[in-house]
Amino acid sequence: MSLSSKVLEARVVFTPSGKRGYFPLGTPVLQAAQILGVDIDSVCGGRGLCGRCQIVQATGNFPKHKINSKSENISALSDTEKAYVERPRKSLEQDRRLSCATKILGDCVIDVPADSQVHQQVIRKDADAFDIEILPPVQLHYVEVRQPDMHDPSGDLRRLREALEREWQLKDLRFGPGMLLSLQKELREANWKVTVAVDYLGQVIAVYPGFRESLCGLAVDIGSTTVAAHLCNLRTGEVLASAGVMNPQIRFGEDLMSRVSYVMMNPGGDLEMTKVIREAINDLAVKVSTQAKRELDEIVEVSFVGNPIMHHLLLGINPIELGGAPFALATDESVRVRARDLNLKLHINTRCYVLPCIAGHVGADTAGMILSEAPHHREAMTLLVDIGTNAEIVLGNNERLLAASSPTGPAFEGAQISSGQRAAPGAIERVRIDRETLEPRFQVIGSELWSNDPGFAKDTKGIGVTGICGSGIIEVIAEMYLAGILSQDGVINGALAAKSKHIIADGRTFSYVLSNGQHMIQVTQNDVRAIQLAKAALYAGIRLLMERMEIKTVDRIRLAGAFGSHIDVKYAMVLGLIPDCDLEQVSSAGNAAGTGARIALLNYESRQEIEEVVREVEKVETAVEANFQQHFVQAMAFPHKVDSFPNLAKAIELPAETDLQNNADSNQHRKIRRRRKGNGTRGTVDNPAKRESRCF
Repeated sequence: MSLSSKVLEARVVFTPSGKRGYFPLGTPVLQAAQILGVDIDSVCGGRGLCGRCQIVQATGNFPKHKINSKSENISALSDTEKAYVERPRKSLEQDRRLSCATKILGDCVIDVPADSQVHQQVIRKDADAFDIEILPPVQLHYVEVRQPDMHDPSGDLRRLREALEREWQLKDLRFGPGMLLSLQKELREANWKVTVAVDYLGQVIAVYPGFRESLCGLAVDIGSTTVAAHLCNLRTGEVLASAGVMNPQIRFGEDLMSRVSYVMMNPGGDLEMTKVIREAINDLAVKVSTQAKRELDEIVEVSFVGNPIMHHLLLGINPIELGGAPFALATDESVRVRARDLNLKLHINTRCYVLPCIAGHVGADTAGMILSEAPHHREAMTLLVDIGTNAEIVLGNNERLLAASSPTGPAFEGAQISSGQRAAPGAIERVRIDRETLEPRFQVIGSELWSNDPGFAKDTKGIGVTGICGSGIIEVIAEMYLAGILSQDGVINGALAAKSKHIIADGRTFSYVLSNGQHMIQVTQNDVRAIQLAKAALYAGIRLLMERMEIKTVDRIRLAGAFGSHIDVKYAMVLGLIPDCDLEQVSSAGNAAGTGARIALLNYESRQEIEEVVREVEKVETAVEANFQQHFVQAMAFPHKVDSFPNLAKAIELPAETDLQNNADSNQHRKIRRRRKGNGTRGTVDNPAKRESRCF
């Protein structure tokens, strides 16, 4: 029995928000979620009528959360839920429960699906405009097949082969055994006139009755947080539809190593994660084909990119070897497999192409980024950075390429931040702080107005101001540094509390209040530390590559990924996420991995190119590099403790170096500490993301 059970409390963690707390046994899950401020929908007041508050219990052992989430740790299906599913047009999908009618009986991890959230995340992985030379991996060939008669005993397949050779000079094509099951029906249905789909390897994929002008392909980017799919016309390259969803594996672990840990602690956990990611891809295929008014059996080719763990789980490979040194991949080669072998419900002969991985922590998504950005075709020394829970870094030019990954964690995406959230309507995404008054103004997703504009309250009435997303976190901390609220070492200057009401005491430290409306949205000292740790890991990885390349500066920087696409590059440099560079040469690469997946989908020759390039990439493993720790410590400062930023200084006035860490015992700070000590209030320096709420 866990300690929390002995004191009649249970520890509950909600995903994907990461919010957590202790609650008395018997507390309804919905009530716990509402107390913690978890984004969960409910319009019937917890009566079990609307069905919008559905949740899924993630079962198993979660070392990161120190929870063994057993199925018996929530109440059995209640009468309220049984009555709900009996109502017309109402149902509970497998493993789903009504949070209003489900009680907490022990420690548990609860996942709130996207369709149960009031503010659903904005999946920022749209297809970027990009010139791609079209060489379709599957091409269509219309033929008229000679009909059988009593004088020619040849079979239908032989006469189809003859027609393809006669009209298109296609020889030695391979027909799978499954083709024969429907061939005769297809030939006769359109009076012996058919369109044959043939891939670049000579495999016949499909035979369609009559004339068909085009087919579709699907490019899929499997990120650890989001999954994006782009339906493309294989003939023209046009993106017909795009869609994205939260990666359903989040309920097994927020970051990649947490998911590997789940597999280690829960035998068969890899099969669960493989199942849910394949289901998500099927759902996306339905969504984009419906948007484009196309049929699923028109999708005849699929390309995939993803980090090594996502790559392995998609293919049904246990990723446990990627959880520890030497981080061995099952394969670093490209993979071509039938869609039905991945349980994808497309055309029965659809083929999937998975781009090659580079190393244990540098995956097919990095290969896609290289294919998209093509640094190997440039003379300029180029730095590519895909910022996510695990940042991938590529440095080089047409002479040499280096690659590494850095464990930045989920802080850049709003996790582990006290007021953090994923990108959704109501999330603060832009921030400015007045240098004199320290007064903030901000923009939220869903409104073009700034918070000090006259119509802001009316414009945001429906969405509110709910938290800070990744781009907002970067901007507010950079602005705090530029305004002198933060020292170079990342300490909030408590002495400024006398000047601004936005700086408040928070235990032994101080916080900066951005908004004090329905929800108090603030940046705490521990939030700053979380961003410092993430950015230091990224910068240290970059410096290792620059050392290995024996260079002091880079010529151009491209920021990729959903997060990299939405941050202001100036603020990224102010914080020290990236090294100094001419700001004119720093730009967003958009969803470069997804673009790489589209290139591989639409141009089959690009597949051989990327397979050859990644074999030449030199991998740098940051975990075993002796200088990583030194670079990491120096990179904790804003923008850096040692490295200079002359290009940045030309564009923006940087504060004079200060060290508040040594002045933390200012008179005002000492008075606050004495006061707290006198009245028995205990301060805390724990990470707010790990701070527990205790509710009675």
